[in-house]
Amino acid sequence: MKYSELKKILKQNGCTVHHEGANHEIWYSPKTGKTFPVGRHNNKDVVNGTYRAIMKQAGIE
Repeated sequence: MKYSELKKILKQNGCTVHHEGANHEIWYSPKTGKTFPVGRHNNKDVVNGTYRAIMKQAGIE
């Protein structure tokens, strides 16, 4: 899965970009109330462990 596809899933589940960090976008999940980093590598594949960690922090199963 590409980062651009992951970001679409996050948006569909109510997550928003909270602010821009130096190397990452910082996203906010209303389900968990947490912020979490997502890389800006839109055309690169997301590593499985990174994908699982982002989905967990976003409260998406």
